[in-house]
Amino acid sequence: MRRYKGNMNGERYLANASPSKREVHDLDNEKSQCQIDEIIRAGHDRPFNTLKEARDAGYDNCAWCIGNSTR
Repeated sequence: MRRYKGNMNGERYLANASPSKREVHDLDNEKSQCQIDEIIRAGHDRPFNTLKEARDAGYDNCAWCIGNSTR
């Protein structure tokens, strides 16, 4: 579900900018394990319009909503 709070303005991809996580989530395929609301509450949300932009910025795929995590 796309969000319009925190740093999000309806973008499809939300990256968890926490230094210990550094993963990107697909909000159109969100799973309960992603804990998106917790990421936003902690202020670690970074919006991206494309998966390529997030990957180019150094974020790994979420194992739950995108798959193929490299961790």
